[in-house]
Amino acid sequence: MITLVRRCAALCALGVLTTVLAGCSGDTAAPGRPALPAKPPATAAATASAPPTLTPGPSGLTPVFMNGSRAHGRTVALTFDADMTADQGPRAAAGERFDNPALVATLRRLDVPATFFMTGRWAEEYPAQAKDIGKDPLFEVANHSYSHHAFTGSCYGLPTVPAPRMRTDMERAFDAFRKAGVERAVPYFRFPGGCYDRQALRALAPGVTAVQWDVVSGDAFATDSGAVARQVLDGVRPGSVVVMHCTRSAAPATERALRTIVPKLRERGFRFVRVSEQIGAAGGAAGATGAAATAGPVEARS
Repeated sequence: MITLVRRCAALCALGVLTTVLAGCSGDTAAPGRPALPAKPPATAAATASAPPTLTPGPSGLTPVFMNGSRAHGRTVALTFDADMTADQGPRAAAGERFDNPALVATLRRLDVPATFFMTGRWAEEYPAQAKDIGKDPLFEVANHSYSHHAFTGSCYGLPTVPAPRMRTDMERAFDAFRKAGVERAVPYFRFPGGCYDRQALRALAPGVTAVQWDVVSGDAFATDSGAVARQVLDGVRPGSVVVMHCTRSAAPATERALRTIVPKLRERGFRFVRVSEQIGAAGGAAGATGAAATAGPVEARS
C-alpha cells in the first residue's frame, strides 16, 4: 500500500540528476540469480533500439535520473507505480484491487505514452495485464522492486530489504516480468517510497538507472480528481517526470484526473513521452548539480 507525502522543494528543482553515478553496462547477475534484462546483440539496429541509460560516474554507484531537459522541448513523462507489496496477496484474494484497467484504457484512448513502474508481486498477481502493458509500444515497463519493501532503514514504516538482498529483490522483479510475458522491460528502477542512500545505490550497480521525479501528483488515496489534476498542472515544467499510481484501491481518482491533465497540458504545448525518451535526449549523461545521496520519500505502505 502507498501513502503519498510531499517531496523536498529543493530536490524538485534539480535537473537530470547524477547525484551518484554508476555503471550501466547491463552486466549479468551472479550465478544462481535472475539476470537483468538482456542486452540485444551488438548490431547497429539492436544498439539503436536498446533502452538508453545514464553513463557511469565516479564511485561506481547507480545513476539517478530526476527529470529531462528544461531547455530543449516541452516534454513531460507520466509515470505510474503499480504497487503491491509482498504480503498483500490475502487482501487481493479478498477482493481488493491493486490494478486499474480503466486507467490503461484511458491512456490508450488519449494516445499518451507512459512508463509503468511495476513491482514483481503486482506482475505475479496480474500477469495478463502486465503482459498486455508490456507488449504495447505506447508503454514501457520498469522495475519498482519485487516486494515494495524499503531500500533504506527508515521509509515511512515499510519493511526493509537487507543490503545483501537488495539486488536480488530487484532481479526477482525482472524475473516476474519475464514469467508474466513482459518481453521489453527497460533497465530502470524506482525505489519504493522514493527512499535511497549510497548503500542502496551501491547495491543495485551496475546495470540500471534509478528514476525519481520532480512532480508529485498527490493521487494516493485522493478522491478529488480535480485536486489531483490541479497539483499536476501547477507543478509540470518542461522535462518533468510526474509520479502517479495505477492502483484502484489506493489511487481511485487518478484515471478521472488524467482526463483533465492530458488535454490541458497539450493545450500548453507539452508533448507526452516515455522516460526512456527523456533519458535518451540527455545523451546518457547527467549535466546536473550535485545533491544529497538520499532522496525524500514520496510513498510508503500504510
